[in-house]
Amino acid sequence: MVTFKLNGKTVQGEEGQYILQVAEKYGVAIPTLCHHKALEPAGMCRLCTVELFDGRRSRYVTACNYPIWEGMEVNTDSETVHQGRKLIVELLLARCPDVPVLQKLAAKYGIDEPRFKKEGDDCILCGLCTRMCEKMGNNAISLTGRGVEMKVDTPFHVQTDICMACGACASVCPTGHITLEKIAREITKKNAILIPSEYDMGLKGRKPVYVPYAQAVPNTPAIDRDVCMHFKTGGCKVCTEFCGVNAIDHSMQDEIVELNVGAIILAPGFQPFDPSKFDNYDYANHPNVITAMEFERVLSASGPTGGHLVRLSDHKEPKKIAWFQCVGSRDINKCDHAYCSSVCCMYAIKEAVIAKEHADYDLDCAVFYMDMRTHGKDFERFYNRAKEDHGIRFLRSRVHSVTPIAGSDDLVVRYVSETGEAKTEIFDMIVLSVGLETSPETIELSKKLGIELTPGNYARTTTFEPVATSKKGIFVCGAFQGPRDIPQAVVDSSAASAS
Repeated sequence: MVTFKLNGKTVQGEEGQYILQVAEKYGVAIPTLCHHKALEPAGMCRLCTVELFDGRRSRYVTACNYPIWEGMEVNTDSETVHQGRKLIVELLLARCPDVPVLQKLAAKYGIDEPRFKKEGDDCILCGLCTRMCEKMGNNAISLTGRGVEMKVDTPFHVQTDICMACGACASVCPTGHITLEKIAREITKKNAILIPSEYDMGLKGRKPVYVPYAQAVPNTPAIDRDVCMHFKTGGCKVCTEFCGVNAIDHSMQDEIVELNVGAIILAPGFQPFDPSKFDNYDYANHPNVITAMEFERVLSASGPTGGHLVRLSDHKEPKKIAWFQCVGSRDINKCDHAYCSSVCCMYAIKEAVIAKEHADYDLDCAVFYMDMRTHGKDFERFYNRAKEDHGIRFLRSRVHSVTPIAGSDDLVVRYVSETGEAKTEIFDMIVLSVGLETSPETIELSKKLGIELTPGNYARTTTFEPVATSKKGIFVCGAFQGPRDIPQAVVDSSAASAS
């Protein structure tokens, strides 16, 4: 261990550590803009400058990249150090006057306005982005030019296919100079987009290391090898720097485990129907036509809008919302699903009621349906409450088409009323109540196990053995048994377990 004095107190650090690391250990705050735990220090911003006394004289060094040694004395908050940092902040503020992190630092050091000419830039040349790109194993960007001409750029100042569009540079940029939009526009030839969060239906992004959702089992982070930069380039491993218990092992391999069991219960669930097959609803082309699952995430406090009811195109509060029922159900023309998905009517009513409760204004909700199937306990009562207490409109009609209004994000809905009259109505947002279907992977699994399926691709069972498949010893529960809601799936699960 190395022993030295920090602000007059005796402290210890390990051989090879820097002043900043030891200061953080002892709770001594040293400001910095160019330091990152996963990157080699560079001392670019000079904001972490401290006063070092070596026994003969004092000098000033950058704490982030100056190694500790025995007997040294360090002062992190002397008047000279304070004035030096104040000047650095003032110079940076003059270069980047609109950057929030610099404005906050300026307020801390009592700087109202810089004495120097403002430049209107937003890059402080800290080098974090270039060092992170090097850490990723790419070196797609670097600091180019000299003096006042220095800037972050690509080789030859053109978009490059070396950049993997991983966004790591944007994640460490302290000023917001680098964004995904800028990466797509100026740096990479690849498609720079966020990794879509499956739980949030692609409405917001997630990290390569993530927990699938809050109630995941097991509730532990996992690495997505398809997007992890280490598995793409062999570089990075930044996550290992932040894992305090050294739980991350990139060398782990998949393994096949064989088990001898007496019975198998199939509970593969379902997949939501893809409504892009209904081109007359314009789902794939218009951001304000969304599925019921996507609308659930919009309403959720942990969702992409923080639970604030807004439409996705412009984040304005919708005044009129329409729900289209039986999208992917009871239709043999566009999806070959003759069955009713069982849950769509009730979740549409629930969403409409919650939407009305979220809105602090007069929100118009309309549900276009074929038949309203409210067969569960108190379901009919809830349906009547939605109509009578909340003023939700229910229109028996199969919508013909949806047409966007040019120059607007509104949508024209064309339909035929119960009286046979052709009508049009303008809505701000449309929610598609998509049905349930069996995934191709589940169908393939069924073939491997040798169990029979119904014409709707659900496990075939009998009236007297509702959880037994055609293969002895293999049972089924949940949505693979047929479309059903949560209470019914729980009952089926108990029956399958008891069998």
